Amino acid sequence: MSSSVELDDSLKGARIALEEIPVIDFADFLTGDLAQRRAVARRIGTACRDIGFFYLVNHGIAPALMTRTFAEAKRFFDQPLDAKMSIDIEKSPCHRGYFKMGGENLDPKKQKEAGDLKEGVKIGRDLAADHPMVQAGLPLHGPNLWPQNLPGWQGAMQSYFDALSGLGRQIMHAFALSLDLDECHFDRDLSDPMATLGPLHYPPQRGAITEAQIGAGAHTDFGCLTILAQDMNGGLQVRNAAGVWIDAPPLSGAFVINIGDMMARWTNDLFASTQHRVVNVSGAERYSIPFFFDPNFQARVEALPSCSGPDRPAKFAPTTSGQHLLDMINATFDYHREKAEST
Repeated sequence: MSSSVELDDSLKGARIALEEIPVIDFADFLTGDLAQRRAVARRIGTACRDIGFFYLVNHGIAPALMTRTFAEAKRFFDQPLDAKMSIDIEKSPCHRGYFKMGGENLDPKKQKEAGDLKEGVKIGRDLAADHPMVQAGLPLHGPNLWPQNLPGWQGAMQSYFDALSGLGRQIMHAFALSLDLDECHFDRDLSDPMATLGPLHYPPQRGAITEAQIGAGAHTDFGCLTILAQDMNGGLQVRNAAGVWIDAPPLSGAFVINIGDMMARWTNDLFASTQHRVVNVSGAERYSIPFFFDPNFQARVEALPSCSGPDRPAKFAPTTSGQHLLDMINATFDYHREKAEST
């Protein structure tokens, strides 16, 4: 922590043994037989039930690809504001592009005015204007806004997006096995997934810091599954089952995986969608690259058969993946809510 920081007591994360957020080796799941895959899936299922977070190592994503993607993210954020605003998210009909500092507010009850102290880019499946889903006016579907002044940037981000989409499908297979479902149970809802890559930049925070503005306010993720790559500057905190905020320190080469609200809803709260936040007191710029992997827009989200029954009635009304995400986006992006209300 930088010596120029005065951190409010409510923002101090407990230092814990790494095992509280388990480290899971994915190699046997990617290359092993069914028994080996089931063994890895059981570990993942336990982590999803107990805390909703785990580190994933030996995940098959090349270190060089991760390094390149971080470098390209930094190259974008190092630009002047007017260059970044050339792909302003408010120009997009499908919630793609750049949002400036404070543009997202993940904890509006605490951060009443300021919003998160971070900037970011939203990159989704790049669908042309003549794609049937775009022609049909399906929300959150359409073309990305790509910067025109950064040669190679689009290709780098697309390569990472494609690689993480493959990993997301493998993790969903592990989820299915851990829930006593057929390994391919979720595949029917992943033919046109609503995946989003979201590079983020957090400036260092100094002086007196309170919950009125931090890098990312306390929140749960909206969707199904998040695959996070974070640099070595730290700042991620997770609220454990005892209600204590704990640090989730960077682990070189690992992803941080967490459950979102949609998967909690699908599993009837068997899997935990856990609050987390970011407080960047490293004294340096922090970069992270979350990848959100969510099912098809029309996928029906209701309690899975292995997660409900007479002794465990469904806690949530059925919904669709798309409607759930729209509700959550409207709650955290003022421009998107205002646009929805005006139509």
